[in-house]
Amino acid sequence: MNFNYLILSYFDKNKRDLPWRHTNDPFHIWLSEIILQQTRVDQGMKFYNNFIHEFDTIFDLANADEQKVLKLWQGLGYYSRARNLHYTAKYISNELNGKFPNNFKDLKKLKGIGDYTAAAIASIVYKEAVPAVDGNMYRVFSRYFNIEEDISSSKAKKIFWQLGLEVIDKNRPGDFNQAIMDLGATVCTPKSPKCEICVLNESCEALRLKKVDQLPVKLKKVKVSNRFLHFIILENNHSISLSKRTGNDVWRNLYTFPKIETETNLLDKGWIFEENLENDLTFISEEKHILSHQNLFIKYWKLNVSLNNIINLSKKIGFEMISIESIDDYPFPKPIEKFINNHYLN
Repeated sequence: MNFNYLILSYFDKNKRDLPWRHTNDPFHIWLSEIILQQTRVDQGMKFYNNFIHEFDTIFDLANADEQKVLKLWQGLGYYSRARNLHYTAKYISNELNGKFPNNFKDLKKLKGIGDYTAAAIASIVYKEAVPAVDGNMYRVFSRYFNIEEDISSSKAKKIFWQLGLEVIDKNRPGDFNQAIMDLGATVCTPKSPKCEICVLNESCEALRLKKVDQLPVKLKKVKVSNRFLHFIILENNHSISLSKRTGNDVWRNLYTFPKIETETNLLDKGWIFEENLENDLTFISEEKHILSHQNLFIKYWKLNVSLNNIINLSKKIGFEMISIESIDDYPFPKPIEKFINNHYLN
């Protein structure tokens, strides 16, 4: 039995019951694929349902305020996905009359849509025979066909893309891509793969050669940097200090407390506020927050000062005073959300 037959027979019997598999609407498929970038299915399901409940159509998403979109995205991380999602929704609504491009090449031109997402939409919605090459496909293909090329290399991308074009089922390309996704996510997993129940186990080269745990090969290491962040909390008359992140920031357009980034002790004289307010600064808590490329060492401080000092400081370091009662309306990165839930919303 050939690879296609085995993969599709597995999918027909074992495919996961996911809400976006009950529709052929490109808006829903696109939304699910953007959410599932860097996100597990079980985690992404809630966010997908929340978005669909809030936005019936792409026009509804396009017309939404960005702050609302970011608030719905809160907790998923990689917030550029949400900003690109909103941008592309507005583009499709305003420039394409709400209609998605119907082919891989044109889908890839949209902001936030790369090869994988374009291929997933094109194959599932428009039945175009293009492989959706992601981590699951790298893993399944490298093990089944015994491919030892480093998957972080540009050469590997070409090899797997060409192989995908050759083996993808031309009649059921969307089901083929989803079958690879499901098999890679539930059976051919990165660690402790369930080879004994895998539909491909009788013809898998890696299993035959006893090198399943050696594939896929990935040599490139992500460079991780350390950052030391101090968040300063000021309160006055049921209001609290919040700062909107701007510029080229991983948390752009989200809100945090005013921030000082330094490895030095904030209780030393002459720190950035230049107000000699060290005696009014109280340490609250600290935590380590891990991102894909950064380790964030975070400390939270409370600054007890007069209203005049708050006004002076806001001019220097750029924050505004927000009513504590409305704090849940603002989108926050994960560590700030956790702090607020523990200190203000319980």
